Amino acid sequence: MPEQATEVTAAGIARLAGVGRAAVSNWRRRHADFPKPVGGTETSPSFALPEVEQWLRDQGKLAEVPLRERVWQQVAGHPEGAVTALTHTGCALLLVRDRPTAWLELTAVSDKRMAGVLPHAMEEVLGARLGPDTGARAHSGGPVPSGRAVAPVLTGGDAAAGRPSGGSPAAGSPAGDAGSVHSPSAVHTARAVPTPSTDALLPSVPLLRAAAELAAGIGAGQTFEFLLGRQLDANPRQYTLTPPGLAELMAALAETGKDTDQPGGRRPVRSVLDPAAGTGTLLRAVAGPAELLAQEVDPALAALTALRLALHGDGSPRSTPARTVRGGDALRADAFPQLAADTVLCHPPFNDRNWGHDELAYDPRWEYGFPARTESELAWVQHALARLRTGGTAVLLMPPAAASRRSGRRIRADLLRRGALRAVIALPAGAAPPYGIPLHLWVLRKPGGELRPVPELLLVDTTDPVGPGTATGTQTSGGRDRPDWPAVHAAVLDAWRDRADHPGVSRVVPVIELLDDDVDLAPARHLPRPAAGGGAAGLEDVRERLADALRLTADLTPPPAELSAPAHRPLTTVGELARAGALLLRTGTGTAPRTDTGSGPTPVLTEHDVLAGTAPSGTPAPPPTGAPGTPAPDDLVLLEPGDVVVPVLGAGSVARVVDEATAGAVLGRNLQLLRPDPAAIDPWFLTGFLRGTANQRQASSYASTAARLDARRLQLPRLPLAEQQRYGQQFRALAAFEDALRTAGRLGGQLVRGMYDGLTDGTVTPR
Repeated sequence: MPEQATEVTAAGIARLAGVGRAAVSNWRRRHADFPKPVGGTETSPSFALPEVEQWLRDQGKLAEVPLRERVWQQVAGHPEGAVTALTHTGCALLLVRDRPTAWLELTAVSDKRMAGVLPHAMEEVLGARLGPDTGARAHSGGPVPSGRAVAPVLTGGDAAAGRPSGGSPAAGSPAGDAGSVHSPSAVHTARAVPTPSTDALLPSVPLLRAAAELAAGIGAGQTFEFLLGRQLDANPRQYTLTPPGLAELMAALAETGKDTDQPGGRRPVRSVLDPAAGTGTLLRAVAGPAELLAQEVDPALAALTALRLALHGDGSPRSTPARTVRGGDALRADAFPQLAADTVLCHPPFNDRNWGHDELAYDPRWEYGFPARTESELAWVQHALARLRTGGTAVLLMPPAAASRRSGRRIRADLLRRGALRAVIALPAGAAPPYGIPLHLWVLRKPGGELRPVPELLLVDTTDPVGPGTATGTQTSGGRDRPDWPAVHAAVLDAWRDRADHPGVSRVVPVIELLDDDVDLAPARHLPRPAAGGGAAGLEDVRERLADALRLTADLTPPPAELSAPAHRPLTTVGELARAGALLLRTGTGTAPRTDTGSGPTPVLTEHDVLAGTAPSGTPAPPPTGAPGTPAPDDLVLLEPGDVVVPVLGAGSVARVVDEATAGAVLGRNLQLLRPDPAAIDPWFLTGFLRGTANQRQASSYASTAARLDARRLQLPRLPLAEQQRYGQQFRALAAFEDALRTAGRLGGQLVRGMYDGLTDGTVTPR
């Protein structure tokens, strides 16, 4: 085995072979020739990837490892860790994209020689894209691995910006008096991505060659996005990210509206700052040419963000505006103290008591009041305003408590009096972590000059939409796919542009009305809830629809069951049927191609849609700019009539047959697709037996917080097609009855809620 062979864990082997981890454990016990561990621990051993691939091929369990999977396994098994591997890969991908001829010349030599000449070539492209590496660096050996950052321990709030857990910004940052707060520091004067040395690059050369091969097929930018996305998905507890839909909304708010004081209500964004950048999702959402500036407390994450932004877009270094990323804590050691940006976008740490309260007491940024120790979010608000030009716009994601905590009322009052705070927008629960609460967006504009303070505040509430797509007007909390982002975008942006009152959705409130003892800016406190069912006038329509649904439910009620003794039939599994070619198994990613027809993006069938029985409501994750127009075939899964979709996470006994109305949508994340051969398997027969409680139990594995379904272990009886179809008709009738029950429940909930609201507000009189 080569000395630097890539290692893979049992979970990686399972991914390669398309089986569960339990199958890998069985192989290790039953096959004496299974590869021996070469690393890891007794409880989590690692194996040499080449040996594993060869064994899988010899056993007929693997035809060929996809190139993208091979590249990821090399990243995950890198001897210096995945973060270092991603940094080296990003540098190489920049070289592949910007200087393809030079890259081809470099790859023509041996690995050792290639590692020797790569640093000089990488320095040229890094300098052209990210500026020269002229600053001092606290850690000169390359990007600091997560957990060894310039700081001890990051709080949960740091993770909200997409930072790794494990270090606080305190150590290594200036912490003196006001005069030294913004003095130059080794933490942030250096370029975020140092040029890797020859010795550091030598173990990475095989990875870089493979990554370049992958980039030749899908593009350098999409290659880095794929690998970075895998790293983030593999460490869900370490990273908490800003969802793309939310990032696009924040960027759109910064660019749109009458506040721009420009003809047509739009102005181009010239410079955009994110002082708590995380993985750079907010800056990637900025439309049009813009100078992007970012600061991130974790140096390893800052390096990945810099490379991500540099690989975003396909323009030449001369035509692409600058991308400047610096390390360090923006509150304690601001990397851009003289900046006057057009826009600031920020997803700051939440509930961070160690934000610098003691050492920043006399900081000039506290123009609206010195934040209390418990008001770290208001410190970030004032930092954002301090880095704006006069009239510039800032959009920050905030916890709902920041709008009403008594400790922040004086700062909120001053923001209102001076016209700095323009809007507070309540988002649906599930928009961003923590997913269980409805977070807020604050839209601010820096006052001054000839701008006159606007004596009003726009309040928007999208937390509780009432419409045909909701059961009772209430959204279930939790779940990353829950928000209907197109609807949220439309509601928020329409309210922001119009600055008008819309019952239950938005209201323009005079500032004088808000300046009471509490200065409570929560939209729910100032907006009346929308009436369910369209108010009292719409209750009769809801009642008639409910009556129709109840009649249909009665008609579809199954006849009395004919009991019999338990049947003992020969069984097979979904995995065996897939190997025999009787059905196809695919896993959803939610990735979809761009559409140039003007019809909008392809809808995504989400886990929530399957559970609720609703139409596809998700939005796709598009390929990054500069990548080909369609994603790789392995990622793109379009639904066809007769497909069976099953949630893989603890969703209970649920499966759904795709009909003509759902066909053409993209299969979302956390869903598995079973595409049966209609000549061998009836789809309704398949769905019915997959939903059996005992079947689901024996095919599920349980972690500490959730259950996961292994669709390959689900069992089916071996029956002729005609007998399958007889069962299928019964299962189809049960599904129709279930849909009618669901509709009746939704309408009944609307009617009950509407009656309660009408009776309490006086629009309905008791009989």
